[in-house]
Amino acid sequence: VQLQASGGGLVQAGGSLRLSCAASGFTFSSHLMGWFRRLPGKDRDFVAAISWNGGSTYYADPVKGRFTISRDNVKNTVYLQMNNLKPEDTAVYYCARYPYGGIEVRPADWGEGTQVTVSS
Repeated sequence: VQLQASGGGLVQAGGSLRLSCAASGFTFSSHLMGWFRRLPGKDRDFVAAISWNGGSTYYADPVKGRFTISRDNVKNTVYLQMNNLKPEDTAVYYCARYPYGGIEVRPADWGEGTQVTVSS
């Protein structure tokens, strides 16, 4: 399993970024996929998840209404569109593959992460 995240960078508060995660080594269209982030000095936290067909999405409260998760099962890629970014969104963002079940299950695989820095 490989999960390659990209799209991070430095942006001013109020700006936007789109993260991408290219997946390989498994049947992408069969799995719930998610994004997590690790804020400086904190544990890794759930950000968003999307069901195998994109029909259901889940968001952490701090990002609701600002972030949108989506997927392309032809390109084997999951995206995270982040709008109205705030300095507190500064973190390393990771994509993840859930092995089965819902978002209550611990992801089985993680990407290497991409840094997002939001300046005030």
